[in-house]
Amino acid sequence: MSVRSGDNAIVLTQWRESRLFRGFSQSLRKTPALATALTAALLVSPAFAQSAPAPAPTPPQAPVAAPSFWDPGRAAVKPDLTGLRQIRFLTEDDYPPFNFALPDGRLAGFNVDLARAICDELALSCTIQRRRWDLLIPSLNDNSGDAVIAALAINDDTRAKADFTSPYLTTPGRFATPAGSVLKGATPEDLDDRSIAVTAGSPHEAFVKTYYPKSRIAAFETNALARRELKNGHVNALFGDAISLSFWLNGAEAGGCCAFKDGVFTDPRYFGDGIGVAVKKGNLPLRRALDYALARIAQRGLFAEIYLKYFPVGPF
Repeated sequence: MSVRSGDNAIVLTQWRESRLFRGFSQSLRKTPALATALTAALLVSPAFAQSAPAPAPTPPQAPVAAPSFWDPGRAAVKPDLTGLRQIRFLTEDDYPPFNFALPDGRLAGFNVDLARAICDELALSCTIQRRRWDLLIPSLNDNSGDAVIAALAINDDTRAKADFTSPYLTTPGRFATPAGSVLKGATPEDLDDRSIAVTAGSPHEAFVKTYYPKSRIAAFETNALARRELKNGHVNALFGDAISLSFWLNGAEAGGCCAFKDGVFTDPRYFGDGIGVAVKKGNLPLRRALDYALARIAQRGLFAEIYLKYFPVGPF
């Protein structure tokens, strides 16, 4: 029987519905090798190639790049570690992906892995203890901990209470929009008379009120509520912390609803000077040791490895 390419779908349907095909398919299930050979033959046949739909092209994925805050051309000079035997790191357990508790109670997260890498680099014994957020810096001052690694922002307020390493990450602001958004960008002009969700009382709310005066600002009590409004299509955009937004966008909760729109905003008046490891005021030896370890971790590529583990959707 000769078959025109345009008739392939009809002939294949008739064949699948025939009694002969049903008996033949039962034989194939009993003989896997024969089924494999037949499948290979069909895939290379001209008739099959003409009737099979072409696969949809996969859109290219932009590679996620880990940020770097250290000069690769500057050698890290190891400080005198005399007197350092152990580092008691403090963190909290409710800020994924930075620090959170696993179902079995163990601490995990970007900061936790980074603390362990610091300990390995310095060849020191370390512990990582949890504290409530409001007790982190007080625990340094009462000597129940040595260093806070909990995504603590470096700003005028925290500098008055503790000393910090150089920043190991910045916390820029960024816009997210629904995946099918027709917005060309996230400039003030693009968002004129459009609704922007923010968390009430946050620096992100202050930023959009200053620079997006013609937009309709919708302030919500929590990050979760603002994100839910974006996911449900009740607002045109959301402006928030790029790092926690990247974690949400890549997670099951977002479900592929939304995506970043345009780049990051890094104005230190609103978003601080980044996050660093805090130590007790005046503890210069420990601060220098931590700065050295962070620089060495970056030079060896370990910082990028830890970063990409927790931020597969790059916040930057």
